[in-house]
Amino acid sequence: MLQVPFIRENRDHVIEALKKRNLDATQMIDDVIAFDESRRRLQTELDNTLAESNGLSKEIGNLYKSGHADKANALKARTGELKESSKTLGEELNTTVENLNQLLYKLPNVPHKSVPAGSTEDDNEEVYKKGAIPKLHEKALPHWELAKKYDIIDFELGNKITGAGFPVYKGKGARLQRALIAYFLDKNTAAGYTEYQLPLLVNEASGFGTGQLPDKEGQMYHVTEDNLYLIPTAEVPGTNIFRDELLNESDLPIGITGYTPCFRREAGSYGAHVRGLNRLHQFDKVEILRVEHPDNSYQALDAMVEHVKGILDELELPYRILRLCGGDLGFTSALTYDFEVFSTAQDRWLEISSVSNFETFQANRLKLRFKNSEGKNELAHTLNGSALALPRVLAGILENYQTEDGINIPKVLIPYTGFKKI
Repeated sequence: MLQVPFIRENRDHVIEALKKRNLDATQMIDDVIAFDESRRRLQTELDNTLAESNGLSKEIGNLYKSGHADKANALKARTGELKESSKTLGEELNTTVENLNQLLYKLPNVPHKSVPAGSTEDDNEEVYKKGAIPKLHEKALPHWELAKKYDIIDFELGNKITGAGFPVYKGKGARLQRALIAYFLDKNTAAGYTEYQLPLLVNEASGFGTGQLPDKEGQMYHVTEDNLYLIPTAEVPGTNIFRDELLNESDLPIGITGYTPCFRREAGSYGAHVRGLNRLHQFDKVEILRVEHPDNSYQALDAMVEHVKGILDELELPYRILRLCGGDLGFTSALTYDFEVFSTAQDRWLEISSVSNFETFQANRLKLRFKNSEGKNELAHTLNGSALALPRVLAGILENYQTEDGINIPKVLIPYTGFKKI
């Protein structure tokens, strides 16, 4: 959530920056400023009214003690008026604050200056590419056909048990999935991230804290009776560890990692681009999260990008990195790099990771602060990234490592799988 003082002091900059998202936020920004002016006016009036009321109460008490009951009773009528006035002002203030917060919840983060302008994913900027695209044999198959041929993932069985988008991993497919999870966690903990096992359900406050609510409410599975949400990513429970926390500057940086299943209702279109593992309602992901001092967060973002690059280098998959344009940037992000692996059998790039800096946007919602060197409370910066999302990594491995007589396993994963080939 954007900070009101920042909006007030940088009105024109915020409006211009949000145009990168193809959003004309002029009216919303002016309404925020107007509501904030009303809030401050009402707060001042309420404070003055309460101060006058408290002063009169003391005066009335002293008058009674000194035997001037008539004068005390005369002042009592005024205290009644002030009490009624303070009640009315309090109600107006609460309504104004609620209206202000509802507007702030709808405003996305301000893009970083390096974010390119653009409307769609076609306008994203490629900043890095590595790995030779393998030449496959003539009878090469997409991963959903390979999964059926070698009986390692059963999409029809998942559809029977639950519905589309809930695959069942079997045999060596399940072991390969487990191997990837263990490998990713080992890489992350070796890089200094502390491993957490996190809840798969979160409360409403957690959804608001990281920005999934209200922006992505329709894409989350909602357990209505308990008002809990199945997590769309480990980012939500992981970052909410620090909700309402006041850290010491010496606590920073903080890095955590965790594996969770993730749940998203968003899949809905049809065609080869969403077949098989390309888009699922339930999938596994290993996440990395950081809480940083504002002065260091972009250096930390670069380090996270290098970390994910190192994993993909070891998997020996062809990949590229994109700097997302304003129109493709997530609601909460100031700057995002997407990693994509090339699917040779599908002849297309598949997104496998997003690494983002949210600056103070999430921290403001979370009330995540630290006490700086001057002893003042300051909002921290939060960052997160997939390291990595499993479905499309697995799809890339199955398709790029296929041979005429089976699927080879990347060398780095063999100690985890216990086998070299499917």
